[in-house]
This record gives sequence, C-alpha cells and structure tokens, in this order.
Amino acid sequence: MRKSAGWMSMGVLAVALAACSQPGPETSQAPAQPLDTRPTTAPAADPSVPVASGNTPAAADIAAIAALNASFDPARNPADDLETAKVEAQRGNKRIILDVGGEWCPWCHILDKFVEGDAEVRRLRDANYVWMKVNYSDDNENAAFLSQYPEVKGYPHLFVLDAEGGLLHSQFTGELEKGKGYDRAKFLAFMKEWAPR
Repeated sequence: MRKSAGWMSMGVLAVALAACSQPGPETSQAPAQPLDTRPTTAPAADPSVPVASGNTPAAADIAAIAALNASFDPARNPADDLETAKVEAQRGNKRIILDVGGEWCPWCHILDKFVEGDAEVRRLRDANYVWMKVNYSDDNENAAFLSQYPEVKGYPHLFVLDAEGGLLHSQFTGELEKGKGYDRAKFLAFMKEWAPR
C-alpha cells in the first residue's frame, strides 16, 4: 500500500509540473533593469528651505522655524527670516517677536536663559509668538532691515509684529529687568498684553 501511494504521489506531482510548464498566453517581458545599489539616506530637514504654505508643518518647516531663534547669526538674512515667520504666524494665529541683539550681548544671553528656564514664559511664547532673532553686530548691523523700525537704544530689543509683519509695539527690555535678570511678572504681563486675542 505504501508503494502504490508513493507512485500515486509521484503521478500527481508529474501532472502538476506538466500543468505549470504548459505555454500560457503571450506576455511581453521588459528587459531586466539593473539593481539600484546607491546608498540611501534618511530625509533631513534643511533650514534654508522656506516654509511651505498649508496647515501642517513639514519637517523642513519645523527646522526653519527653530532656526529663527537659534542664535544671532550675522550670515542670516532677516528679510527672508521674516517671510518664514509670517507664514508660521498666519498658520498658527500668532504674533511675531523680533529679538534684536548679538552673541556679544550678555543681556541677550540672560534673556535666552530666562525664557528657556521658565515653563510659563516658554509656554506663552510658543503658544502666541514666532520668536525671531535679528543680529546686530560689527559683522552685520542689518541696517537696511532695522531701518523700517523705531530706533533701538539698547540690546536686546523686542519688536512685536502682527502676522502680516506690521509693527504693533517696540519694547525696550531695560523696562523688564530686575537686578541682574528679568522681572518675571513684568515679562509675563508684556507677553500677555501683546498676545493675539
């Protein structure tokens, strides 16, 4: 019995193989393409790429917006940065704060540490403003860009703009200082007063 079952299995296999080797309908075969062996890299956000329009920020948008507040960079073009800030402000119903200063300015660094070190100030900033640093230094005074705003008498200096880039308020930060730092109550009041309604 075992022998006949084996012969029967081989017979079924032979029929199946014969069915697979039957000529089928004519099909045109494209020539084989060579295998693409180029190395691939993960997509990375390029902060030099302008923010795309729309309601959902892409990775490049997020990187470009983060770069606005990264440092006082004399190589950055504040007119281009303002265009990026306006797109984000309009998308998020926010205002724009121009933070004018330089890496040379100790009070500019004190302001950065103050904002980053206070969760409530940071939350108000992120919810209501696009924060954009504008360099003022011996390397680049950005005179042409800053000429459209009131005169700056000390650094850092903050300009509050609407989402279209129109000036709403010029803030001398000396009025927000307390001792060797910033007055938390005054700074919070300033941010709340100029936040979008």
